Amino acid sequence: MSVYFIGVDVGSGSARAGVFNSLGHKVGEAKRDTQTYKPQAHFVEQSSQDIWHSVCLAVKDAIAQANIEPIQVKGIGFDATCSLVVLDKQGQPLTVSPTGRHEQNIIMWMDHRAIQQAERINATDHPVLAFVGNRISPEMETPKLLWLKENMPTTWNQAGYFFDLPDFLTWRATNTNSRALCSTVCKWTYLGHEQKWDKSYFEQIGLGDLLEQDAHKIGSTILPMGQPVGHGLTAQAAMELGLVKGTPVATSIIDAHAGGIGVLGAAGMSGENADFNKRLALIGGTSSCHMTVSKVARFIDGIWGAYYSAMIPDYWLNEAGQSATGALIDHVIEAHPFCQQAMQQAQAQQITVYQLLNDHLAQLAGNKQDIAYLTKNRHVLPYFHGNRSPRANPHLTGTMTGLTMNKTLEDMALQYLATIQAIALGTRHIIEELNQSGYAIDTIMGCGGGTKNSLFIQEHANATGCAMLLPEESEAVLLGSAMLGAVAANCYSDIPEAMQNMSRIGKTVTPQTDKIKRFYDAKYQVFLKMYEDDCQYQQLMAEF
Repeated sequence: MSVYFIGVDVGSGSARAGVFNSLGHKVGEAKRDTQTYKPQAHFVEQSSQDIWHSVCLAVKDAIAQANIEPIQVKGIGFDATCSLVVLDKQGQPLTVSPTGRHEQNIIMWMDHRAIQQAERINATDHPVLAFVGNRISPEMETPKLLWLKENMPTTWNQAGYFFDLPDFLTWRATNTNSRALCSTVCKWTYLGHEQKWDKSYFEQIGLGDLLEQDAHKIGSTILPMGQPVGHGLTAQAAMELGLVKGTPVATSIIDAHAGGIGVLGAAGMSGENADFNKRLALIGGTSSCHMTVSKVARFIDGIWGAYYSAMIPDYWLNEAGQSATGALIDHVIEAHPFCQQAMQQAQAQQITVYQLLNDHLAQLAGNKQDIAYLTKNRHVLPYFHGNRSPRANPHLTGTMTGLTMNKTLEDMALQYLATIQAIALGTRHIIEELNQSGYAIDTIMGCGGGTKNSLFIQEHANATGCAMLLPEESEAVLLGSAMLGAVAANCYSDIPEAMQNMSRIGKTVTPQTDKIKRFYDAKYQVFLKMYEDDCQYQQLMAEF
C-alpha cells in the first residue's frame, strides 16, 4: 500500500492542503478561502474557527482528489502566517477586535496596530533585539501582546492561550499545548540557541507576568520542527479532517519557512548538492520572504536573525522580506482607471489579468528581451506598506514617477511593470546587504504565488543578476509542510534528508542580456535615490 503525507498551508486569504507521496510528488490539492476583517485603519483580523473549518474542508477535498484512503496518510504538517491567536482559558476564541466580536480573535501578521509599542520596545536597545536585526517589527508578537495588555485589559485578563497561528493548528489537531522553535524564535524572541525565554526582556517591556506566572500562555514546551506532537490527531480532529485518529502531527512552521524547506535543499540541475551560502529562498505571496541559512550566526542590521535552528536544524537563519509584493501588484492594478476594462478583456480571453498585461508588454516591446526597457522613465519606490528589510521602517510610504493621465491598457501595463521591477530591486537591495555580511548569493530559489508569474521571475533575474531556480513542485510551501509530516512519521530521519529526497529543480531562468545589467544598474541607482529624496521631503515638511 502506497503511503502519503499531507501539507497544510494557511496563507493570508486561504487554507490549502496538498497530498504528496514519499518522493515529493503531489497527487492531490485543494483550497478553501478564509475571512479577513478590517474594522479600522491598520487593523487586520481573522477567525481561528473559520480558519480551522477551511483547513478541514481543504484536507477532505485534497484526499478526495488524490483518490486515496485516509489510512494511507501517515503524517501531516501545518504551516501558517505568523499571526497572533488569542483563546480564553477554556480554549475558546477571545476577541482582539474593537468590535468586541469573539470570532475575530486573530491579529494578522500584516496588522500594524502595534507600531507605537514596537517603537517603545526598540527604544530599550535590549540585547535580545540583536536577533531581529536590532529593530523589532509590529508584525511580531511581543508588540501585539503589549498592545493587547494596554488597550484590551479584559481580553488580556481572560486569556488562557496566546498562539502563533501555526502552533494553534497543531494544538487544535492534537490538544497538546506545545510551541514550535520556528515561531517562537522568529516572532516571539525565544532564544533557540540557549533554549530559554529572556526574562529580562519581558520584564523591561512590560510583559514580565507572562513568564512569572503564565508561561503556559505563550509556551513552556518548545519543540523542533518536524517532531511529533502529542499522540497525533485526536478523535475529534481526525473526524473533522477526514483522517485516522493518532495520525502523526508534525511540530509546525511559519509559511515562508515551509517554502524555504521546500526549495533550499534541492539538488541543482546537474545533480550537485546545495550550497546554502550561495542560495536565497524567495517565497512570494501577499508579501515576500527571503530566507538564507549559515553554519555561523550573522547579525545584519535591518534583517531578522540570526535565528538558531528555526528552519533547518543546526543552521542559523537570516530572514529578510518585503511587506507588500503580491498585494502591491494587485493594488496597482486595481487602482488604475483602466482596471475594469482590463478585467473584462482578460475574462473574454479566458486568461488572468497578469497574463493580459504580460502579453501587452511583449507587444509594446516587440520581443520579450526588451520588455524591461519600457520603463526607463517610469519608476516606483515600493514601500506602500512600509519596509521590512533592510530599512526596517513600517512608516515608509511609496512613490511613483513618470505618471500620466492616460487611461489605457498601455499605461496600466507600464505601471504594473515598473512595480514588479521595483519589487525585484528591493530583492537586490536585500541580497546586497546579505552578501556584505558573509553570504555569496548568486542563486534565488523561487516559490509561492508570485513566482508563478513569468514576468516576475524574469525581472528578478534581470535586476539581481542571479539565476532563478524554480522547483519541480510549484507548491513548494505545501511540500515543505508535507516534509515535516514525513519526518514526524519517521519516513525520513530528519528535515535535511527529507529535503534531499522530496524536492528537485524544474527550471532555471537567467538574466537576458549583458545590456540588461547596465539598465538595472542605472535603475537601482534611481531606486536608492528615490528613498533619499523621500527622506529629504520629510525633512522639508518636518515643522508642520
